[in-house]
Amino acid sequence: MYNYIKALHIIFVVTWFSGMFYMPRLFIYNTEAREQPEVAREVLHRQFIVMMKRLWYGITWPSAILTLAFGAFVMINGNWHKTLLHPEGSWLLVKLAFVLLLYIYFFTLHMIFKQQVAGSFKYTSQQLRIWNEVATVFLISIVMLAVVKQSMSFVWGLIGLVLFIVVLMSAIKIYKTIRTKRS
Repeated sequence: MYNYIKALHIIFVVTWFSGMFYMPRLFIYNTEAREQPEVAREVLHRQFIVMMKRLWYGITWPSAILTLAFGAFVMINGNWHKTLLHPEGSWLLVKLAFVLLLYIYFFTLHMIFKQQVAGSFKYTSQQLRIWNEVATVFLISIVMLAVVKQSMSFVWGLIGLVLFIVVLMSAIKIYKTIRTKRS
């Protein structure tokens, strides 16, 4: 039974992340649709709202809840909770800290979703592109911690994460430069 629940946990992590990867893209498209003529802008906005609601309430929110529920089951039934405050459980403590930050990120996406549904656009498409990559940073951090556990040095892991973030932000800047030159 434990392995089935663990598999379900992983499946819902994947679907949850899928929603968190695609939702900011919809935010970007919806934001950029404001630059269109009024008729097109209105049609696009309505369509993006439908797409966002289906993705958010049909996939992303249920996946976030099921990820949390199955994750708690896996942690307790796998006796992982007993190692949290011991040296061999330090990886899990750090992973759970990243998971907590991921849920905070998820709630910020919900806030942006509510704003855009209400017709309020507080962020530029460039800001949303950067915000879109935050989920990638969490995914890499959490998976690396879950897979390599104690084998990875905390310092080297942190250095790798910072370097990845630098590369990611550089790629976003390069993309913006190319996009600006094309316009």
